[in-house]
Amino acid sequence: VGEGEGWGRMLEPEELLERLQAFLTPKDLKGLKLLVSAGPTREYLDPVRYLSNPSSGRMGYAVAEAARDRGAEVVLVSGPTALPAPWGVEVVRVESALEMREAILGRYSWAQAVVMAAAVADYRPAEVSREKEPKALEEKVLRLVPNPDILKELGENKGPRVLVGFAMETGEGLARAKEKLLRKNLDLIVLNWVNREGVGFGSLENEVVLLLRDGRVLELPRMKKRQVADRILDLVKEFWKG
Repeated sequence: VGEGEGWGRMLEPEELLERLQAFLTPKDLKGLKLLVSAGPTREYLDPVRYLSNPSSGRMGYAVAEAARDRGAEVVLVSGPTALPAPWGVEVVRVESALEMREAILGRYSWAQAVVMAAAVADYRPAEVSREKEPKALEEKVLRLVPNPDILKELGENKGPRVLVGFAMETGEGLARAKEKLLRKNLDLIVLNWVNREGVGFGSLENEVVLLLRDGRVLELPRMKKRQVADRILDLVKEFWKG
């Protein structure tokens, strides 16, 4: 038994409420093995500087928690976030896109469904310094190389799995999301609008469009990310149970 744990330890009120809610939730995903990715990645330039993005991980964590409550066995591969590890979920911590790829592919054969909610960096520095680079007053050119496209790789080896991707877009993003759905062999893609106030990165709410492989397009009103997670999982269940 670890420090702060034991037979006499009381659960925090928030966790107690979460566990009660989970107990009362119908277990319609019992038997599902779900792999979820969440959060940003960090691509280091040197030991103290890195390239990243503002993803909080809330959407992916909401999917993992909702699936757990509905009876699924969940593995969450998480980039760096400030969120606590959800109870009842196996959490694998990673930092870089290459680490996330290794963790995801290492568990892909186990999974029956995958929800790739992580905001994985498209590029990483071509060279990483072992020492902190001194501050330079002159202009510095940074050479970047593309990271592996994890979602595309999963789609190429999809088999019978349910595969869900995310797209962060502005403007005419619907057409790009549809193209990504087909090109990456997905069952469902979740379109997020980056430039809408009060939703997206770091927020508690989201406003998304769900595009399905059968041609359905479902526009969801603004709602809590946990509610969005349940809508996504409803569709995962539909594809999983066939």
